Amino acid sequence: MSTAPARPRAALLLLSYLAFVSLGLPDGLLGVSWPSISGDFDVPTEAVGWVLTAGTVGYLTSSVLAGFTLARVGVGALLAGSTLLAGLALTGYSVSPVLAVLVACALVLGLGSGAVDSGLNAYAAGAFGPRHMNWLHAFFGLGVAIGPLIMTAVLSAGLAWRWGYGIVAAAQLVLAAAFALTVRAWRRDAPAGTEAGTTVQGEPAATGTGPASTVQVPVRDTLRSPAVWSGLLAFALYVAIEVSAGLWAFLLLTEGRGLSAAVAGGCVSAYWGSLFVGRVVQGLVAERLGAGLVLRASLAGMAVGAALIAVPGPAVLAVLGLVVVGFAAAPVLPLLTLTTAGRVGAAHADRAIGMQIGASGVGAALVPAGLGVLIGNTSVQVLGSALLVLALALIALYEWGARRSAGRPTGQSLPTQPGGEGQPASGPVRPVVDGR
Repeated sequence: MSTAPARPRAALLLLSYLAFVSLGLPDGLLGVSWPSISGDFDVPTEAVGWVLTAGTVGYLTSSVLAGFTLARVGVGALLAGSTLLAGLALTGYSVSPVLAVLVACALVLGLGSGAVDSGLNAYAAGAFGPRHMNWLHAFFGLGVAIGPLIMTAVLSAGLAWRWGYGIVAAAQLVLAAAFALTVRAWRRDAPAGTEAGTTVQGEPAATGTGPASTVQVPVRDTLRSPAVWSGLLAFALYVAIEVSAGLWAFLLLTEGRGLSAAVAGGCVSAYWGSLFVGRVVQGLVAERLGAGLVLRASLAGMAVGAALIAVPGPAVLAVLGLVVVGFAAAPVLPLLTLTTAGRVGAAHADRAIGMQIGASGVGAALVPAGLGVLIGNTSVQVLGSALLVLALALIALYEWGARRSAGRPTGQSLPTQPGGEGQPASGPVRPVVDGR
């Protein structure tokens, strides 16, 4: 029989929140610092694609491999080592003499961040309740919102962009020390599975009341499912919108709408802050109104916000559009993850969610980089129109998938028990929880 997660230790819960904040800080730094970085290194605007791609490769690699590391060394040691790696990479950012060194540091930062994200989510899924899980993801948004403020304050004080990365590196190293000092506490409180590589127990079952179970289905069946591939594209499109808006907003507001660097940096922080507020507020709303209704309203809100950014006009219109996009986008990723089984069938949910997380990383790297090339060859004013096209494509894709899932008989893809033909397997097919 499944049981509720035990009440987490206050110290470990606090460290978990701080870890998610630290995951978001580097993302928030890059958009504000890149104009200065590209100027110092004498590289074109679109060269940011190398940084994003290197970070994504490292992140995806370590996210996949973290499960094996988790089983061998335990969650506390994994978090300590990975956070130390991220801190050293950020230190490398602050002293990089050329772009090639910074790109190498981005790869190392991705390796550290991906392992922290994967390991902490594996721990939290069994040790924390749904409220803390949702708020942990919101605190990632808080970290991304704080990042531009740190870099804006550094640049406004007349300091080099390197100081911003140095400050965040110091915070990461302190956090790594805190993880190292609490390794035994993480091991004592770890839920089943995070210390031995087994399936995590103790979560309410989606179909039945037994413990979590691992369901094996042929890989080819998952890869042949149109619903799986539409989910991959939806995740790639969503993350492309979120990252592109945050990355290029500073350039749009300064070069395109005439705002000062200090004001534009604050506006970028407002965008990331709206993601944080939206995840806190709309997570509660979704419990009352249902995921489907909130998802549709959120996707429509993203399109409206993108249209406001695209309309030529005063800077306040673009700022309003950014905030609308951020607030509307906030619950999309968590709710798309939670509703994966309904779209693809429970038997394929594990693989589909893992592939979706991978697709989101690809979307986060390729589309913003592609937009950088487009902006470099045209004008930064094209950002709003590009975001609108992406948002409309995401709406169309979601509605197509929703109609397909509505037409599938209930339980069609549920696996059967070894001795009970036609009965759903006891226990949930456990999702991989993304860190944003």
